[in-house]
Amino acid sequence: MAMHQIVNHEDWLEARKRFLAKEKEFTRLRDELSRERRELPWERIDKDYAFEGEHGTETLADLFGKHSQLIVYHFMYAPDWEIGCKSCSFWADNFNGITPHLNQRDVSMVAVSRGPLHKLQAQARKFGWTFKWVSSAGSDFNFDYGVSFPPPSAEHESAPYNYGSMMVKGPEMPGVSAFIKQGDAIFHTYSTYGRGVDMFNTAYHYLDIAPKGRDEDDLPYPMAWLKHRIAYES
Repeated sequence: MAMHQIVNHEDWLEARKRFLAKEKEFTRLRDELSRERRELPWERIDKDYAFEGEHGTETLADLFGKHSQLIVYHFMYAPDWEIGCKSCSFWADNFNGITPHLNQRDVSMVAVSRGPLHKLQAQARKFGWTFKWVSSAGSDFNFDYGVSFPPPSAEHESAPYNYGSMMVKGPEMPGVSAFIKQGDAIFHTYSTYGRGVDMFNTAYHYLDIAPKGRDEDDLPYPMAWLKHRIAYES
């Protein structure tokens, strides 16, 4: 870690107050961005999707439960994998346990993966997760929402991701989607991918205020340090 400027308390407080003005500006801009996000147009979902859950087959409407809003975390878990993506598992560690709070604001949350249900359930037990996690195996859901991709072919070695802003070669990528149900009609209101998913990771935002930040600059890639939580040495 490079040498850092050291000052007395009065100078530290003055610098902190100057930076506070920037933080307040950012907060106001974020509030405005959130408002504009909520004002985006909706698209009606007319396609039928089937999910396998703890109590059998469920429809997209069933995933709402008794609430009118639904958040889906697109959890990377290809059918032939033996454990879910370590990055998505990192995100899951951050959202596990928040469902009761979301329910109080008329929101249900569910993770959706293409992996078979028994594999999802086994990982949930091992990690102590309690959030609802369903399998979309046999459904087009993950493909339609841009987080699963067909195997590379001679014609297409990579596939567009994040609204075509990048090309990927793997079978799975992460994302978060939002839906609303009005009567019998379901509407897709928002989806975000790539760095857009970053804002949903609480641990990263705590690291951002640590003196070294995320401390990933010298790694082969940003998340090279990451392991499944149960794989860290005690």
